Amino acid sequence: MTAEGTTERVLRLLSLLQRRLSWTATELADELGVTDRSVRRDVERLRALGYPVHATAGVGGGYQLGAGTRLPPLLLDDEEAIATAVSLRLASGGTVAGAGEAALRALAKLDQVMPPRLRAEVRAVHGATETLIGPGVEIDAELLVTLARACRDAVRVRFLYTSARAGAGRAGDGGAGDGGAGRGGAERERTVEPVRMVATSRRWYLMAYDVDRDDWRTFRLDRMRDVTATTWRFQPREHPDPVAFVQRGVAEAPYRHLARVRLRARPEQVRELVPPQVGRVEEDRDGWCVLVSGGDNLDAIAVHVAWLGFEAEVLEPPELRESAARLARRLAAMAQIE
Repeated sequence: MTAEGTTERVLRLLSLLQRRLSWTATELADELGVTDRSVRRDVERLRALGYPVHATAGVGGGYQLGAGTRLPPLLLDDEEAIATAVSLRLASGGTVAGAGEAALRALAKLDQVMPPRLRAEVRAVHGATETLIGPGVEIDAELLVTLARACRDAVRVRFLYTSARAGAGRAGDGGAGDGGAGRGGAERERTVEPVRMVATSRRWYLMAYDVDRDDWRTFRLDRMRDVTATTWRFQPREHPDPVAFVQRGVAEAPYRHLARVRLRARPEQVRELVPPQVGRVEEDRDGWCVLVSGGDNLDAIAVHVAWLGFEAEVLEPPELRESAARLARRLAAMAQIE
């Protein structure tokens, strides 16, 4: 193999080591299409370049990329590493549209190999920085990194979680997946198998398999405390689409009423007016779409639908039609000129 081919393979090996916590030599050989002996040689090349690749022997052993006493050569110097990490922390908090998830992946990789002395400097800079973000939005970057690593490495996470209220939905904003556990903000310990974090314009959520409740749940990150990534590896399960699952829970599950209303409008027109955490828009026929939204007050739902300005047809619940009729009578009375 040419030197260029060897370099490309070594870079691929480095990318694999950054993708998850541990690999066996056989797994790496299969991924790279080479022998175990070639993997060992490429690992030695990475070590010679300064990358801290650790090896453990025996059953369950393998290779792991660890943190060293310095950043690997040809990657970033100290100033570049600090600037990059601070920028990634800000972007992962949702201040850059569309960049949150990618920034979080990059931050998890960088944090994994960053020496402790640089981590301390990054935290100091970040701690001294304020951003113009609304209350309740900002999440500790350490929590984001912990959960991002757990999702990447498929390890269970344990934390204390505060439920919102009695009867909160299984996956929604409020209970945020607490399954109605606890009343009046009770705090319970949860053990989950994390899959993905989802950020809305207001909050961060974790979609995970709740081990004790044997079902999928979503959790609001701002209600988590004492989050710990365990050493328990799990086999990833088939799971729902995280974005759709969280959106359905946030927009529907926590509320007393769930409304379905047909609107004479294109779905994209309605989505411009209705944020994903407020309602879900479904395709329909003949120039119509269906808005699915939850609420504790039917009059408020009727007002919101009317405010959208589209021709509307209530599908369910029937009580929403009665609320709309009552509001129409009130508005007609208000409009009368004496």
